[in-house]
Amino acid sequence: MQLSHQPVPMRKLVNDWLTDIGEESLFADGFDDDIIGLSYDPLADSYRVCYSIDKCYDCLVKDDEMSFDEAIEYFEYNVIGSYMGPKTPIFVI
Repeated sequence: MQLSHQPVPMRKLVNDWLTDIGEESLFADGFDDDIIGLSYDPLADSYRVCYSIDKCYDCLVKDDEMSFDEAIEYFEYNVIGSYMGPKTPIFVI
């Protein structure tokens, strides 16, 4: 029997860790491969999922066939511009 090592998706790792400590956070739909980690916000007493902005741009260009300028405009208006409370994801340059 041959075992193959499949990497665990970052979203699952983050979600499992949050579940283990009894916390939850929000995820940005469509950007699971662009997660780079978690941040704790002591003022809001909440964990926030962190994403790479560059990876998000690349995802939009590749998966949604946008030009780089279109990806930036879409991302800034539709993703970064969406505040959903203290568990809103963080986007890192």
